[in-house]
Amino acid sequence: MSLIGVLGGGQLGRMLALAGVPLGLRFRFFDPSPDAPAAALGQHVCAPYDDIASLTRFTDGLDVATYEFECVPTPTAAFVNGRGRLFPSPLALGVTQDRLVEKQFIRRLGLHTAAFAAVDDGDHLASVLVSVGLPAVMKRRRHGYDGRGQMVVRTAAEAEHAWVALGRQPVVVEGFVPFDRELSLVIVRGRSGETRAYPLVENHHRDGVLHWSLAPAPAIPAALQAEAELAAGCILNALDYTGVLTVEFFEHRGRLLVNEIAPRVHNSGHWTIEGAETSQFENHLRAILGLPLGSTAAIGCSILHNIIGALPDTATILAQPHTYLHVYGKAPRPGRKLGHVTTRVAEARDIGSRLLHMQRLFKTGSVRHDAARVRRAEEERAHTAAPADIGGAP
Repeated sequence: MSLIGVLGGGQLGRMLALAGVPLGLRFRFFDPSPDAPAAALGQHVCAPYDDIASLTRFTDGLDVATYEFECVPTPTAAFVNGRGRLFPSPLALGVTQDRLVEKQFIRRLGLHTAAFAAVDDGDHLASVLVSVGLPAVMKRRRHGYDGRGQMVVRTAAEAEHAWVALGRQPVVVEGFVPFDRELSLVIVRGRSGETRAYPLVENHHRDGVLHWSLAPAPAIPAALQAEAELAAGCILNALDYTGVLTVEFFEHRGRLLVNEIAPRVHNSGHWTIEGAETSQFENHLRAILGLPLGSTAAIGCSILHNIIGALPDTATILAQPHTYLHVYGKAPRPGRKLGHVTTRVAEARDIGSRLLHMQRLFKTGSVRHDAARVRRAEEERAHTAAPADIGGAP
């Protein structure tokens, strides 16, 4: 039985293990948190990412290693890679951990993005705003996700405020794209170079956090799916990538602009657990182990809802037909992803009514909120948290 090492023990690592256990795989997770959600599904090495002795213990006996989030320190990734095989490679982390490096990389491939420019100090902010234009989105170059570390600015005064609110750290200023919709493509590449793509997914965010997705995205012309796969294929080949990669796009006037890259399994691909012939998690494991990739074909249509901040009533959710509940084992707190619900329908024409029904469930009294647990979690967070990130999204 192969032993898979995973840097990070969050919900993505947990779902990787849930996909791998039926294949006879074993897992070992490296995560500094003693409450890592994935810890219940394998060995857990709990230590800081720069603890060499613990990293050595983590890598001993592994058949292959991977990571479940892109903020793994690059020295940690390099160390693990040096003691075996890490997929995707540290190169993918180096590109995607810095938004400026990522944008420049995408442009070098001849792919389209919004206009952008870097700001390293406040003295150059005004001139960058002139070159990029307003409105714009200011994003920290590093350590931003789920809407954290980014703000929409519409005036020079708002930009000055955002510069201070974002900690006067290096940022990328991106031109605001009046997109028609946000799309993402989950794609997998095996060790041999074999590549398979899932259908494009339509994503809906609130305050920069993904709330719900439709898969496959409605009314996608074959040419647009082909354009997305071509762009993602260019990225995979340039990185000599192995594993699942996600490319986030803006659809604008019938064309695609690359927004961001995620070198991992992705929230917008969670629907594949029940809604595709092979889930993104199983295909990632197949890829890094050198096994044949599975079919990425959709089974009907899926609606994905994230559970954010408070857990729903289990009985209410499970009473819905063709509906699947996933709870991640994380303490509730405002804005935190605690799980997801996937609802499957047979035909695209059924999506509208089912989507409306599920959204009503999520907005009514069917949500259970454990106030005591939230209060405790917030008190613990207040003692340990870094300065607050500011959320925002187009």
